[in-house]
Amino acid sequence: MIRILILAYGNPLRGDDGVAGRAAEELSSKFAAPEVEIVCAHQLAPEMAEKISWVDAVIFIDGAEDGQPGEVRCNSLVEPFAGVRFSHQLSPLAILALAKQLYGASPGAYSVTLTGQCFDHGENLSLVVAEALPRLVAKVEALIHQLLSLEPVSSASSKT
Repeated sequence: MIRILILAYGNPLRGDDGVAGRAAEELSSKFAAPEVEIVCAHQLAPEMAEKISWVDAVIFIDGAEDGQPGEVRCNSLVEPFAGVRFSHQLSPLAILALAKQLYGASPGAYSVTLTGQCFDHGENLSLVVAEALPRLVAKVEALIHQLLSLEPVSSASSKT
């Protein structure tokens, strides 16, 4: 059985930064444990490396600041960098490197982002991000189905 971990992160009190949590809510009704586990957090933390060590694939979902607002991107994350430096905020590659360093884990890893427009204080998504949310959920859902069916997942970046 293939096990997938979804790490949806972002601050739900900073407008479009909360898009990953909204996507995770929608995805949680579509997939059952133990194959797919969904974790929501404000930011990535070192203790997530242990969770990553138990899965075959991890999907990071986040609201991005770079790109055209409403753009959905899916990228395969390859070979984590060697050193992990702790700071206020860790990247997906830093968490993957930590999982490899501490647990010898190297799961397949993917980043799915939706470029936001407004990261001001507030709980509402901008109109462009709210309209793109179904595309983000569909992209993650398709990736999960590919992984669960053992179909090869393209390592090239794809944009929607």
